[in-house]
Amino acid sequence: MFFRKVLLIKERKSLIKKAIRMKLYPECKEVYIQRHQQLWPEMRQMLKEKGILSYSIFLDSETNYLFGYLEIEDEKKWEEISSTKINQKWWRFMEEIMETNPDHSPITQHLEMVFDL
Repeated sequence: MFFRKVLLIKERKSLIKKAIRMKLYPECKEVYIQRHQQLWPEMRQMLKEKGILSYSIFLDSETNYLFGYLEIEDEKKWEEISSTKINQKWWRFMEEIMETNPDHSPITQHLEMVFDL
């Protein structure tokens, strides 16, 4: 048990933590939730292959802002995600329910970590 705890602590120190903010269009909460509950298996697989260890998204229902929290293995692999065909297909699928850029990617603000315990 002790070895497992040490291993987990060691692994956590090598994680790269990211937080992002996106914006959902009004009245699209249920569709957004449903689409993520039914995340395509090939999308899930690609995210795992690109080193996404954990990805959670939270919604502020008053403002429709989405807050994503990710733990990744490698910055380079993270950057490769946007150019995958499955990710570009996902962006097009989601653009009708959230604010997006001309390339269909969600308008994303990267948040600065100001505290970590």
